[in-house]
Parts: sequence; C-alpha cells; structure tokens
Amino acid sequence: MSFRKGSKVWVEDKDLSWTEAEVVEVKDKLVSLITAQRKKINVPPDKLLPRDADADLGGVDDMTKLTYLSEPGVLYNLARRYALNEIYTYTGSILIAVNPFTKLPHLYNAHMMEQYKGVRFGDLSPHVFAIADASYRNFELHDSSPYISHKVLMKISSQEMGKEIPSFTSLPTSMSCCREDHQQPRVVDAEKYKLGHPSEFHYLNQSKTYELDGVSNAEEYWKTRRSMDIVGINYSDQEAIFRTLAAILHLGNIEFSPGKEHDSSIVKDTQSTFHLEMASELFMCDAGLLLATLCSRSIKTREGTIIKALDCASATANRDVLAKTVYARLFDWLVENINKSVGQDPDSRIQIGVLDIYGFECFKNNSFEQFCINFANEKLQQHFNEHVFKMEQEEYRNEEINWSYIEFIDNQDILDLIEKKPIGIISLLDEACMFPKSTHETFSTKLFQSFKTHPRLEKAKFSETDFTMSHYAGKVTYQSDSFLDKNRDYVIIEHCNLLSSSKCCFISGLFALLPEESSRSSYKFSSVASRFKQQLQALMETLNATEPHYVRCIKPNSSNRPQKFENQSVLHQLRCGGVLEAVRISLAGYPTRRTYSEFIDRFGLLAPELMDGSYDEMTVTEKILQKLKLENFQLGRAKVFLRAGQIAILDSRRIEVLESAARLVQNRFRTYVTHKEFVLIKGAAISLQAYCRGCLARLLYEKRRQETATVVIQKHVRKWLLRRAFLHVHSAVLIIQSSIRSFSVRHKFTHLKEHRAATLIQAWWRMRMAYVAFCQHRRAAVSIQCAWRQKLAKRELRRLRLAANETGALRDAKNKLEKKLEDLAWRVALEKRLRVTSEETKAMEVSKLQKAMDLLNSELSAAKLATISEQKKNSVLLSQVDALAKDKAMLESSLEEMAEVRKENFNLKNSVESLAKKNSDLESDLQKVRNHSNETLKKLQDMETKYVQLQQNLQSMEDKLSTLQDENHILRQNAISTSPPANNLSVVPKFFSEKHSGEYTLPNINQSPTFESPTPTKYVAAVPRTLSESRRSRMTMEKHEEKHELLFRCIKEDLGFKDGKPVAACTIYRCLLQWRAFEAERTIIFDFIVESINDVLKVDAEHDILPYWLSNTSALLCLLQRNLRSNGLLTTPARRSAALGLSGKATPAQKTPLRLMGREDSVSHVDARYPAILFKQQLTACLEKIFGLIRDNLKKELSPLLSLCIQAPKTTRAHAGRASKSQCGGVQQPLSIHWDGIVKFLDSLLARLRNNYVPSFFIRKLITQVFSFMNIQLFNSLLLRRECCTFSNGEYVKSGLAVLEKWIADVTEEFAGTSWHELNYIRQAVGFLVIHQKRRKSLDEIQQDLCPALSVRQIYRICTMYWDDKYSTQSVSNEVVATMRDLVNKDSQSLMSNSFLLDDDMSIPFSTEDISKAIPAIDPMDVDIPPQLRQIPSAHLPVRRLEIPPT
Repeated sequence: MSFRKGSKVWVEDKDLSWTEAEVVEVKDKLVSLITAQRKKINVPPDKLLPRDADADLGGVDDMTKLTYLSEPGVLYNLARRYALNEIYTYTGSILIAVNPFTKLPHLYNAHMMEQYKGVRFGDLSPHVFAIADASYRNFELHDSSPYISHKVLMKISSQEMGKEIPSFTSLPTSMSCCREDHQQPRVVDAEKYKLGHPSEFHYLNQSKTYELDGVSNAEEYWKTRRSMDIVGINYSDQEAIFRTLAAILHLGNIEFSPGKEHDSSIVKDTQSTFHLEMASELFMCDAGLLLATLCSRSIKTREGTIIKALDCASATANRDVLAKTVYARLFDWLVENINKSVGQDPDSRIQIGVLDIYGFECFKNNSFEQFCINFANEKLQQHFNEHVFKMEQEEYRNEEINWSYIEFIDNQDILDLIEKKPIGIISLLDEACMFPKSTHETFSTKLFQSFKTHPRLEKAKFSETDFTMSHYAGKVTYQSDSFLDKNRDYVIIEHCNLLSSSKCCFISGLFALLPEESSRSSYKFSSVASRFKQQLQALMETLNATEPHYVRCIKPNSSNRPQKFENQSVLHQLRCGGVLEAVRISLAGYPTRRTYSEFIDRFGLLAPELMDGSYDEMTVTEKILQKLKLENFQLGRAKVFLRAGQIAILDSRRIEVLESAARLVQNRFRTYVTHKEFVLIKGAAISLQAYCRGCLARLLYEKRRQETATVVIQKHVRKWLLRRAFLHVHSAVLIIQSSIRSFSVRHKFTHLKEHRAATLIQAWWRMRMAYVAFCQHRRAAVSIQCAWRQKLAKRELRRLRLAANETGALRDAKNKLEKKLEDLAWRVALEKRLRVTSEETKAMEVSKLQKAMDLLNSELSAAKLATISEQKKNSVLLSQVDALAKDKAMLESSLEEMAEVRKENFNLKNSVESLAKKNSDLESDLQKVRNHSNETLKKLQDMETKYVQLQQNLQSMEDKLSTLQDENHILRQNAISTSPPANNLSVVPKFFSEKHSGEYTLPNINQSPTFESPTPTKYVAAVPRTLSESRRSRMTMEKHEEKHELLFRCIKEDLGFKDGKPVAACTIYRCLLQWRAFEAERTIIFDFIVESINDVLKVDAEHDILPYWLSNTSALLCLLQRNLRSNGLLTTPARRSAALGLSGKATPAQKTPLRLMGREDSVSHVDARYPAILFKQQLTACLEKIFGLIRDNLKKELSPLLSLCIQAPKTTRAHAGRASKSQCGGVQQPLSIHWDGIVKFLDSLLARLRNNYVPSFFIRKLITQVFSFMNIQLFNSLLLRRECCTFSNGEYVKSGLAVLEKWIADVTEEFAGTSWHELNYIRQAVGFLVIHQKRRKSLDEIQQDLCPALSVRQIYRICTMYWDDKYSTQSVSNEVVATMRDLVNKDSQSLMSNSFLLDDDMSIPFSTEDISKAIPAIDPMDVDIPPQLRQIPSAHLPVRRLEIPPT
C-alpha cells in the first residue's frame, strides 16, 4: 500500500503495542513518521497500517463500522470507549465487555433492563441485556417449531464485571458442572480430624502459599456448607466428604524407609505411623491392610498370586495413586449429585445454557495442563471461527453478493496435529505411557521424528525435550518433563478392594467392586489425554447443535484499577480470545461494508456531477467506484462491499480532493485578506495626510491667537495699575472715617454686651430647672398609664382565653397573634406619646432658641443704628478736621486717637462675626431637630402600615377558623345524630383526599338510603292528612324514581352546550338546588350521580365522551365550590370583633366579583350539610380520574407518532447529507413530515377539547403534560440510541421542535401555557448536538449556557454518544470528558437513582383551589331544561330571569 505525506497510520510500538503516527516523508524503501509521542522514526511501508483520520474520538459501538478493520483499530476503539465508561462494544454479533473495576449502577437497573426488552439486536447501545434478550427471543422462536431442537449457548469469561469466579482446570463432564483441580481444602474441625496448619501436610505445602489476601477460610468453609445444603447434600454425607478429605491429607504425610528385605519398605517413623492410623480410622478400614496395600502389590500367575514388595519410591508413588483415586472418585460423586440437584430435564428439547471456559494460556513454564487447555481452546476457536464465517456468509447471502470464491483458513491442521489417529501428539503420548521404560526423552524424540516437517510444530532452541506449537493466539513452548506422569491414570485393584470394604457407607459407595480381570497385574492404565479428548468431543457435539451468542470479556489491567488500560495486556487477550481471529476472517472477505447513503455521504465529493439527484444511490455508488477504476467490490441490496485495501484508495483520493478544495479556499481567503489589508493601508495613508495638514493649520492659528492675546493683556495691565492707585487713596480715607466713628461708641457697646450676657445666663438656668421637673412628671405619668393598661389587657386576655378554649390549636395561634398585636399596639401608642412629648419639648426648645435669636437680632440692629449715628457724627468731625487742617498739633493728636478707635472698630467687627456664627449654629441645630422629627414620624408610619397588614392577616385567619368551626359543627351533629332504623340499608360513602387546604377529610358516617328533604310548607306543599301512610310512602318513592330518572338521563344523554355552558352540569345543579338536596342530612342522590358518571365512563370511554364530562364535572364542581357554604352555627365574639381595628372602627368589606358586576344577588349561597360536602370531594376525585384517563389515552396515541420522530429517516438523512454537497437540488421530501403528524394530532386534540367547551385551564394542563411526555420520550431515546445522537439527527429533531414552537405560538399562551418550557431537556440536548466547535466549550459553559437543565451524568452521556455524521467534527475535549467522568463517579455513591433517563410524572397537576380560581363563574339559571327532559315531572324547575342593572 502506498502512503503520502500527511497520511495517518498505525505503527508498532514496544510499550504500547501500536501507536498513532503521521507520515512526514516518503522515501524509496522507508517512510518517515512522527508518532503521537513526538518521536521521529523510519519504518518500511509494509510495517504500517492505515488509520482513519476522521474517526470519532468516542469510538464506534460496532467494530464492523470501523473504516479500517485492523488490530490497532480494534484496540484503540476499545480504549476510547473504555475511557468513557462505555464497557460494551459489538463486533458483529459478538459482545466485547471490558471490566471497569468500578460500580456502574446506571447500566444495570430495572429501568435500563426494560429498555432492551423486545428491541431488535443492534438498535440500542451495546449491552449484555441485548445478548440475553436476543437469546431469549431465539428461544421463543425455536419453541414455536416442534421440529427444531436447539439450545442457546453463551460463552462468558470468569472476570465479568470484577467478580472472581472460581476457575477450573478441566472441561465440564456435563453442561451443568465443571471439573475442578486439586484445591486447598478448607481447614475445619482440626481437633476432630487431627488436622493442623496447612504447612504440616505434604499435599498442601508444595506452593508455600497458605493464605489469600481478602479470603477468610472460615467464611469460605461456611459458604461451602451452605452450598451443600442448597444442592441437597445431607449432613451425614457432608461429614463423610470432609472425613475423606482429611484422610487424603493424612495419607499424603505417610513416609517410607527401606525394610529388612531387598526392595522392601516400611513406615518411616512414629509420625508416619500416626498418619497411617488416622488415615485408616478416617477411611474406616484396617490399618494393616492399608499398609500392606501401600508397600506391596500382587501379581496373578497360573500358579497363583505373587505378592511383591515395593521399594520406598514405588510405595510413595502407590500412596499418591491412592490419594488421587480417592479424590477423583469423590469429585465425580460431587459432580453427579450437583447435576441431579439442578433438576435439568435430560429429555428437554429446548433450553438456554451458559458456558464459562478458560482462555488461551501461555506461561513461562507450560506443562500438560496448559497443553489440554489450549487444545480445548483450539477446538472452541474452530467452532467460533465457523460461527463467524457463518455470520459472514449469512450477511453476504442476505445482500445477494457472490462469496463462493472467498477462502476460509481454519485451524484444522493443528487439531489434526494434536488428536489425529494413528499419528498425533495424544496418540504418541498414550503409546509412550503404555511402555514402562518410556521417558519424556523418548517421547520427545519420537514426536520430532514424526512431525519434523509440520509447520505448526518446532523444536525448542535450548532444550532437547521441549517443543513449540503455533496456536491461533501465538506460539507456546511446552516442557514435556511431566507429560507421561500426568497422562497416566492408574487404577489399582487392591486400592478399590480395600476401600470398597470400608465400614463407611459413603466411601464404600465410591468404590464399587470390579469384575475379575484376566490381567496379571493389579495396575490398570487409563489415559487422561484420551479421556479429555472424548469429553471435549462430546462438548463440541453439544455446541454444534446450538445457536451461540458470544461475550468476550477483557481485563484492562493486571492491578484491577479503574480507568487504566494496558494495551499489551488487552491485545494479548484479544488474540487469545479469538477476537482478532474474527477480524482476520472478516479481512479474508469484504471487511469494509457501508450502506449506500453512508458511502455517498463520505465519497460523494469524488463525483459531484452525479449528485444532482438524477440517479439512485446504488447507481451513484457504482459510478463513483467505476470512475476510480476499482474492481474489488460488490454491490449488495443495501450495502456496498469492499475488499481490504480498497477503502484506503478511496480515502486517499478523497483526501486529494479535499486538499485541492482546501487550497482553493485558502487562495480565495488569502486574496480576500490581502485586499482587506490594502484597503486598510490606503485608508490609513489618507488619514495620515489629513492629520498632517490639520497640524499645520493649527500651528498658524495658534500664532495669530497669541498675538491678539498679547494686545489684550497689555490693555488690562495698564488698567489694573491705575485702579490700584485709586483704591489705595480711597482706602486711606475710609480708614480715617471708621476710626473716628468707632471711638465714640466703644464704651457704650461694652456695657451693653455685659448686660446681655447676664440676661442670657439667667434665662438658660430657669429653662433647665423647668425641663428637669417636667421630665420627672412625664415619666411618672407614663409608668402609671402602662401599669393600668397592662392590668386591663390581662383581664381582657383572660376573658378571651376562656372564650377560645374550644377552638384548639388554631385558637392558640390566634391568641399568640393577638398578644403580638397588643404588644405592637402598646408600642405604637407609647411611640406616639413619646413622639408628642418629644415634639412638645423640641418645640419649647425651638421657641426659646427663637426668642434668644430675636433678642440677638434686636441687639444687632441697635448696634447697626449706633454705627449709623456714629457715621453721621464722623461726617461732622470730618468737616471739623477739614477746617482745622492747618493746625498740625491738633491733627497729630487726632491721628493718635484715630489709631485707638481703629483698634476698637476691629474688636467690634470680631464680635459681630462671632454673633453671626452663633446664629448659624443655632439654625443648624434647629434643622437637625426637624430632620430627627421627620425620621421618627416616618418610622411611626411604617409601624402603622405593618399593624394594618397584621390586622388583615388576623381577620383572614379568623374567617378560615370560623369556616372550619362551622363544618366541624356539622360533622359533630351528624356524628351524634341517631342511627337509622334497622330495616334501612346503610350506605358507606367513599372518601377521597382533598388536595386544597382549608377543608377537613370527613369521617365515615352511616347514612340512610332514603332521600329526605325538609318539609316546611314554605318549600313543599303539605300532604293531605287523609292520605294513608302507604300512599305517602308510594308517592315518595315515585318522586325519588322520577328524580333518579331525570338525573340518569342528564348523565346518559349528550345534552350539549348552550352559549358555552354545559347543559348537563347546570341542569343537575338546578335540580339539586330545587330539591334542596344540599341541605338534607341524609341522602343517596349524590352517590347515584357519581356512580352514574363512573358507569358512563366505563361503558363509553371514547375520546369525545371524556372531554364532554371533563367540561361538565369541572363546571358542576365550580358551582358547588362557589355557592355551597357550611352552616355557620359557631359565631364567637372574637370573630365579630375581627373586622374591627384597634381604633374601634370597622374596616370596609371587600366587594366580591359578582357584586362588582352587579349580579351578586343572582347567586344564592346554600348552607350545605355533610352529604353535600362529601359529594364535592367525590366529584373532585371523579374529575381527577377523567383528566388522568384523557392524559393516558393521549400518551398511547402519541407514542407511535413519536417513534417516527425520534430518528431521521435514512432517506431523509441521505438527502440532507447530499444536499450540502450537490449544487442543484431536486424535489425532496420535507424533513417535518412526521412532525406534521404530531401537529395534526395536537390540532385534533385542541379541536375536540374546544368543541366540548373544556375550560382553557384544563386545556393548558393537558397540552403541557403532552409536551412533557414528548420531552421525556425524545430525550430518553437520544441517550439510549447512538444513531440518534448525531449531528444530522440533531438538525432533524431541531426542525421538528421548530414546528412545535410555531404551533405553540399559533394557539397562544391561553391554551399552550408553559408547553415550550416543558421541552427544555430535549431542546438543550439538541442545541448541544448541532453547535459547532464543541471542543472549545468548557464544562462551565456547557452547564451554564448550553445545557443548564441537564445533569452532569446526562451531559456526559450525550458527549460520549455523540458523533458527527455530516461534517465529521469532534465532540468536547478530553479534559472536559475526564472532569465529567470524575464527577459522575463521585455522584454514583450518593445518588438514590443513578439513571440518566427521565421519569414520567403521573401526578394530577392541579388542586380544587386552582380550578375555582381559574375557571370563570357561570349562572346555571341562564340554561333552560332541554326539551327531551321536560316531559319528566321532576324537571319542572322555576325559571328566573335576571335583570342586570345599567352601568
């Protein structure tokens, strides 16, 4: 096969067996590679295998779907799936199970088992349940034919799911039990059988291993005991079995030493003598006879029997033969009895069997046991190969392709080498065992001479006696040292005679007396290998008559740790298990097989001219292959079959086309990028030029602006110098004037200041004393008031408690609430008083501060007046100064006085500023006081608001309490009422749970079946007294019959609707109201109504009758809910005062909707008795039953429609895949054809419900539950079927969801409700399937943005099942998968349910309160009695016309 640069290949690796690599360079005879470990190597092309570059990272569930079916492809596919906890994988009909070494509870629960029942094999993900179901279906199929007698066989390894099953070294002698080798007996009853530590016994201390980690000998002993009890071995036989095992152990410790005579032997020492005596005691035979049997043997001659003594070695071998014989007879007895206890019918023609066998064995030292095991595996592998080839032939035959020239190479040559007569390994071994002087050297020499040219047998390099055989799983070198000894199975007659004479019935039963033999020797030779061969042949005959199902189990690592995959170990098991042999068989024929749609989706781009839709799929496939000049292919009915290597040619050509297309795309993209860069550079140059011109213009403008600013600055500087000189002169004049004026008023102002300070101190002191006295009086008054109010409140509380003793727990809660309200009221009152007091105090303080401020203002004004007068005087003085300007001496003295006046004036200014500052401080204090007052007022308003809310809550609770008290009173009256007469039949009403709060579940009360109504003349005309009692009874019965007839016809007949109102419900309610049935203490009319409705539903439970009665029962229930009320007999003072606030004013009553509409008087509230209350509960249960029946019927109708929408049809997927590749598309079948069926179903449902005037509340609930059911079915199917978890199927389901979304938008929220939100799971899952670049998404983004409603286990399942069948994109990154796997493993220990599937909610999604709130009120008086019922006398009901007042 030729490779090119960039090709993806597999290359052998000494550590990983195989590793991924990419071709870097192709030379003459070598190919340069870069491995996944970034190593560069050179290898010949024939050492490489092609690798699929587009392979799914999650692997494929059936390895026949691999593009390149090869050894590394199989290995790495298992590794990828194992990393995702996908432990099951198909290879055709073979299931491969990889041990996870951890618990996976979600795979083995009952829900998962139900998913695989009756499903066609291969439709769901690989699972052992699928194998079991297929076996059972075959069993049923064969059972239907009396001429077929088959048995289904399953082959399961001994390492399934981490459970260590005891292993056996021999093949089963029957289908029910297997033969076991010498295992260590459990050390029990040591004192009884004189047993010690295992190291003390020769037969147990050979391996030097006496304890196993994690295995308790005592526990295993009792498990063995219990198992014996289960299979029917009685206690005496159990004791005999353990006695025999103990005797064998003692027998093995008997040692011999040379005797006095030549070639004789005796017991070595006292210890051996002890073991001899214990063995004879346990065998219950003579010790001397036992010793004689061990140390001698008899030879029969014509003259008589000759006793020959045995030397020590022969005596030891004789001892071992006896032990082996006893152990073999004991084990045969166990096998026989266990088979009997199983109870298998030997005459049964049909049965299911399970065979658990060893795998291929290859150790460092391989002896006779490994030879037999591998011989058995060769036979079973031949059977397995024949089965695989048979499956291949069956598929070829079904596809109608020619397969006659396909060669099938089996392992018959090595089987002939082992078992063929007269020259075979077993025959040569038996022949060597027949001669006493034969050794393993002579056996090996003859073996090599007989088969020196055989390709399967060769001589070992460093040994003369070892030989190597080429098995299907590899070469094995056997050491022939012990072949002859292990093949000999001598039966010594003296041993049988000795033990047949045992006093123990069990032991003597094991050794039946042998007939007299003509042989001179007491030794009888039996070949173990020949017997093994016969048993194996019998097993193969049984297997050939069965239909096998294979489960190959793989142990991923030798340390039994989860998430550890050792490639070399797994590859060795795949070879030994025959999986790779099955791959070799597939490679001999047509290993690559694809459906036409899959082939066209992958290779249609090689011939785009054929994708215009004018050819069918088979023709397109044939033309593509002919265009590439391929010959090694065949076209079947639905698949194309390619020989090995053909798919590589197709992939190579496909890669060339894709690379050419990629280069074209790259050229166009680079052109686009270059043009875009040019446009950007051009725009940048233009911008740079504009910026430079702008900079030059700004510099010129700045220069001109500076010149103008210089002129302006000069002008202002000159102005400033002149003004400063003027102001200096003016200031000097003013200083002189102020100094003269301030001098005269200084002394006067000082006196006034002292007087004002004294007055202010006196005022503040008097205010302080008055305030202290006021606070003392106020605290005393508040304490007295609180004590008095507390006393009055306690009296009132005691009175209320005495009045509320009968109200129970609710009254206690009310009292606590009242107490809290009293405390709140007291606190509010106290806060009000404190607020008033605080306001008064603050007002006084504010007034005083205001007065002080006014006084200061008056003083300030006086000072201002004095200043003005001083200014006038200063003007006079100034005139005098002008007149005396010439007097220099006087002027100097005046200047000195003016300096002093200036100082006084400065002090005066400081005092004025201090007064102004003090005034501002007082104003800020006043503002703070006002703010504090406002905050306090706001808090009081909040407290008042909370008080009003608590008062309203208390009022509503008291109303509920009064209602409960009234109903409780009714129930008490009925409970203590007198029982009916003995001749009346008692009727026990049925009770139903009330879901809404506020009502009690009513107790069972015996009621009379006779309908009784009140007899006051106000309602019923008086019956004449002249009538006899019998006539009165007859008239009453006639009336009852008329009423029942009227009600029965209302229920039985379809009365329809009037103006959207159900006629039957309104008629029944009017009749019950007219007959005053709601006020009757005892009546059976309600039971009659409910039973009649149930009878109608049972007899005629069609689609239209259920919506009809859903509308009627809901209307009748709403009428009862709104118009019935309990008889209010309990009215407590607390209830009357509940409507009053703490201020004593009555709160305004709330208006009812009927009062607002002006029609409250049209509905009369009826005081209902106990039967009416019970009838309301029964009617509620009947409504829930009708709703449940409708919902279940809808789910049954919807299930087959959903099964068509779960997965896109293959033709649709093929057209969709080709549509992206073809340039011109033809007319295709719309993707939503099956979804249109669901839309039609929903339209029909909505039409039926609306035709029966079902309230929109129930329509919303039904449609919401229908959409919830669709969400569950679609989501569960997505997680169970890998072919549904694809990109194209996600697009298909998404398009269908868009159809449903449009339907929801069309019917509006009035009928659809929250239906769109019910599809959250499937919407988010499908949205995740169809997004691109999943590998860039982190786990947080997936959980928070893409799939917030899905759990980690569900997201993990989708990520591991996903594969892109359209664009060959990859799933999420390995890091995200590893994180989710860790989270799933942690959650598996804590979750109650580990299933990732959704459960259907079967609860009723509404309550009685919901119904009464959601359904609008109707007036039954607007509905007239139907004409067909007016002929009944009881149907003459009063007609009341209501006049709606004008608005």
